[in-house]
Amino acid sequence: MTLASLSPQAALPSPSTAVWQLGPVPIRAYALCIIAGIVLACWVTERRLRQRGVAPGAVLDIAVWAVPAGIIGARIYHVITSPEKYFGAGGEPMKAFAIWEGGLGIWGAVAGGALGAFIAARQLGIPFGVVADALAPGLPLAQAVGRLGNWFNNELFGGRTTLPWGLEIHRMDPDNPGHALRDDAGQPILEPGLYQPTFLYEALWNLGVVALVLILDRRLKLGRGRAFALYVMGYTAGRFWIELMRTDEANQILGVRLNVWTAALVFLGGLIYFVRVRGPQEFLIPLGAAATPTTPPTSDLSQVDLSERETPAQAAAPEGYRVVSEEQYAAWQDTGVVPPEPTADEDGRPGGAEPLGDESPVDEATVDTTSADEDPADDPSATRTDRADATGARPADRDS
Repeated sequence: MTLASLSPQAALPSPSTAVWQLGPVPIRAYALCIIAGIVLACWVTERRLRQRGVAPGAVLDIAVWAVPAGIIGARIYHVITSPEKYFGAGGEPMKAFAIWEGGLGIWGAVAGGALGAFIAARQLGIPFGVVADALAPGLPLAQAVGRLGNWFNNELFGGRTTLPWGLEIHRMDPDNPGHALRDDAGQPILEPGLYQPTFLYEALWNLGVVALVLILDRRLKLGRGRAFALYVMGYTAGRFWIELMRTDEANQILGVRLNVWTAALVFLGGLIYFVRVRGPQEFLIPLGAAATPTTPPTSDLSQVDLSERETPAQAAAPEGYRVVSEEQYAAWQDTGVVPPEPTADEDGRPGGAEPLGDESPVDEATVDTTSADEDPADDPSATRTDRADATGARPADRDS
């Protein structure tokens, strides 16, 4: 007997119904939670993409690919890691498509969603690292909301507990999914005792991961996918110990749940990427019509076309994006002037500029053979040429 067993327990109730009928259409709490999580993730990602220079609405183009691919990947992972439920003795293969009954693997969701986001990013001309970093805090937020669906389904709980808190679990009706079994008096039947609310632990942990990513990303200015790697490490660290508390059926390797091994391996991969990859944050400037400022900041008010304000034209979609530094992006926001593309000559010098000072190469074919007694000042054209060479760049170089 422990001190915890002597303390009174607070029972956290569970819903006895997870499906409601709207005429012939079933409204499932699990699906509503998933959709709400996706909407929140899209909202956060949209804000972060726009802060990095991506045109408004790009997240919808990304979601069209990422969300279906994520759901498909999540279901495939669940079916592959629990094949006996669908293809074993007494299994129903067609149930593999019954996503509404639960069974989505987060590992498959992230892998499938990442593939879909990668395809969308390529089509939009956005570096995938920018998209991944923008998604980093939105994904754990979506996962936290989605875990409420497990609460409605009375699933993914832990073992019996004597802690001061515990979760009530209903005995669900296998012939009427989404509804609890009821006794002769019509009351829902509860399983004996209280259980660890592992779904709640994971939801709270995910909210902590959201805060972790936002704070460190703001302080360290993480780029090149490192914010996403930080999310991966934060999530898998929590999933590792939470998974050890669960008692639902799962395949095991060496006596340990498969998802525990997966969490450890994915954490290691995220850690290696976070440590090895370096680089500043990438900002984007839209190219094409979207890059043309509507009104220069220094223009006179008398020159503003008021008809454009009365009937604003729909913003044109960018033809592509140019990756710039944070300083260049801030300058573009202030002036509307797109910085020139960096170039390099054969020797790798930026901007194509000619070398300055003593490092200037001497072309033997153009060596001035004028004697020392001759004064170069007598030739005005030579003076102009020398001055042009002293600038280290030709007009074409500066305008490029």
